Amino acid sequence: MNRTAAASLPESQAAPKRRSSLKRWDAPIAGYLFIMPWLLGFIGLTAYPMVLSLYYSFTDYTLMEPIQWVGLRNYAKIFTADDKFITSVKVTFLYVLASVPLKLIAALLVAILLNKAVRGISAYRSAIYFPSLIGGSIAVSLLWSNMFGVDGFFNKILGVFGIQGKGWITDPHTALWSLILLTVWQFGSSMVIFLAGLKQIPNDLYEASGVDGAGKLVQFFKITLPMLSPTIYFNLIMGVINAFQMFTSAYVITNGGPMNSTFVYAMYLYERAFSRYQLGYASALAWIMLLMIVVVAAVIAGTSKYWVFYEAETGGRKRK
Repeated sequence: MNRTAAASLPESQAAPKRRSSLKRWDAPIAGYLFIMPWLLGFIGLTAYPMVLSLYYSFTDYTLMEPIQWVGLRNYAKIFTADDKFITSVKVTFLYVLASVPLKLIAALLVAILLNKAVRGISAYRSAIYFPSLIGGSIAVSLLWSNMFGVDGFFNKILGVFGIQGKGWITDPHTALWSLILLTVWQFGSSMVIFLAGLKQIPNDLYEASGVDGAGKLVQFFKITLPMLSPTIYFNLIMGVINAFQMFTSAYVITNGGPMNSTFVYAMYLYERAFSRYQLGYASALAWIMLLMIVVVAAVIAGTSKYWVFYEAETGGRKRK
């Protein structure tokens, strides 16, 4: 029907069309009603506290005295006159750079081993995933502290082979690495995601490459890794975000460690907020942490075009 014919329709026939177009605007209202519980929770428990924290970061807020606006003074002090800030940033970046790749490598290798049609494989997967369910808890941190203490289980194992152990969590050279080992041990979540990604790789690719004479190592680097690159990218981003926020293990096991060797950023933020009650200063530290995470994630996202491959892309470029 052309425009002339549509214009000649009686008003009684055009009215239903206007009513049907208005009904389309009623559907979002029902959708908002369904998500209202989550939306209220997000606004009240996430958005509002974040805005309030941003305001506090520009104030001198100590819980004991009235709030005073100080502008950028907290940020200026952090970057110019705070040695502990520099120390915590160095420790945190060392922890992130070491723990995240090691955790991903362990998760990927175990996922490949568990990607087999073997009887009882589900039980093995559940057992390996279990540490991730209790990861980050105080009980696990206390257990780890006892294992790597002077009289701990790890030194007793070394004593069987005639090796003299030491206090791994009290030595400034090994304290942080004991926390990194704990993080790597809790690779279950990443492993499950890798296992799901491995299930999506067509077996025809391995069969065709095997016919062409490709070995297991070549298949791993030429087929498995490229096909898993989106999964690796996801696990990498999530691992970095979680590593920057690590707190419980460092606080319970070493409480900052000997010579601040495990004094991660979240511990410093906690100290300023709940030991010195400098909530305005701690809020500024929290926003700097958020900025660091965003910058690192942006760098990873920016470089992903060179090593993450999707079905519609090859070599970082879309197929023609």
